[in-house]
Amino acid sequence: MHCEKCGTELIPKFLEYEGMIPFCTKCNEYRFNMFNSAVSVLVFNPEKTKILLIKQYHTDFYRLVAGYVNKGESLEECLYREMGEEIGRIPNHVEFNKSKYFDKSNTLISNFAVTLTSEEIFPNYEVDSYEWIEIDKALEAIREKPFTRDLLMSYLNKKK
Repeated sequence: MHCEKCGTELIPKFLEYEGMIPFCTKCNEYRFNMFNSAVSVLVFNPEKTKILLIKQYHTDFYRLVAGYVNKGESLEECLYREMGEEIGRIPNHVEFNKSKYFDKSNTLISNFAVTLTSEEIFPNYEVDSYEWIEIDKALEAIREKPFTRDLLMSYLNKKK
């Protein structure tokens, strides 16, 4: 790992209350690990009996509405932007669910649950197809995606 300011190779150095942190000897500064930030959204119908699952980028698996947070953008702003872009809808209720680190893309994902006033959506070019699926069937539809399944299960367990 190298310093993002000067390019010097970082060394591990102890920092009180933090532990071993990458350190740049040239800048004489600690360099905390960098990672991406994204939101994902559990989109529920008005009765909260169905969840919206989408397929994107010519893949054959369901996923949640999601996207990366832009520089200077809050999580909430990202959520509204991604929902507007991907499904052409803005929620009438937003609730934080949980955050979870996704190692594959070095991304901290903040997951929210939202409710729409109807099942009508207006998908853009990023969405190949979509389906409103009853909750129990949605769990089966995403069984191969443990990350997504965990987010939905976490939300459902809180509501019991």
